Amino acid sequence: MSEPFVVEVWGEPAGIVLREGNAFRFHAVARRFFELDGVQFTTPGHAKLAAARLQPAPAAEGTAAP
Repeated sequence: MSEPFVVEVWGEPAGIVLREGNAFRFHAVARRFFELDGVQFTTPGHAKLAAARLQPAPAAEGTAAP
């Protein structure tokens, strides 16, 4: 069995990626990433990019919203 890859987005856990044959399957651990649950990716990096697209960057401290 291959080692799992933990996917974090902006320091928050998003899911775990496990190798399945030639692909990597995403297993969501947070509600906002459930739409990726079960999706296969070609690399763990692709899974992380997909998760990052679902979670916008946090606002920087000390900056005002427009």
